[in-house]
Amino acid sequence: YVCPLYSYPAKNGQQTIEETANRTPNLNQEIVKEIADKLGLTYTNEKETTENTFAPIDILDYIYAVLHSPTYREKYKEFLKIDFPKIPYPKDQTTFWKLVKLGGEIRQIHLLESPTVEDYITSYPKDGENNITTKIGKKDWELTSDKTGRIWINEDQYFDNIPLVAWEFYIGGYQPAQKWLKDRKERILEVDDILYYQKIIVSLSETDRLMKEIEKIKID
Repeated sequence: YVCPLYSYPAKNGQQTIEETANRTPNLNQEIVKEIADKLGLTYTNEKETTENTFAPIDILDYIYAVLHSPTYREKYKEFLKIDFPKIPYPKDQTTFWKLVKLGGEIRQIHLLESPTVEDYITSYPKDGENNITTKIGKKDWELTSDKTGRIWINEDQYFDNIPLVAWEFYIGGYQPAQKWLKDRKERILEVDDILYYQKIIVSLSETDRLMKEIEKIKID
């Protein structure tokens, strides 16, 4: 909303197909040219299947991967808190495309658009009122193995097989797996809510896995 990947022409009334086709990448073209020259690739405004080309979405996915590098986060943690951190230029084509692939996977997982999030790793085994009556805290979290646990939402019902890494995962200053439930205290979860929460758990688990893959790549 604040920094869109594309800007669109002003329109009066309903948007047309022609207006969509005329969208403009919201990127500094001098920087784009520098990246293209360094990588030996041809830049295109829209994603193409043509060999040796790259598009705005590839730049976005590259940046998204960099921002999920644990080493990068540690190195620039103070800038990430208060300012715009440095995004290093891609070193070479191989590194660039590896990070584009991983960044794209994380982006799609965070948008819950990846088919992966439909492969639930948790369960919700008991029928009932689906009312969240607990405080959703340490006393309602039950560790069932060294890597997984369950969270009770009331005296009878719970989500099971939640990976500990997903339960404790931080994004910014909060833990999504816990906050999502806390925000719904005293509410009844619908079927779609129950499925949505299980998608969140998959997303957090996959984010952790992909961050470990990004960590294997030397960024700068």
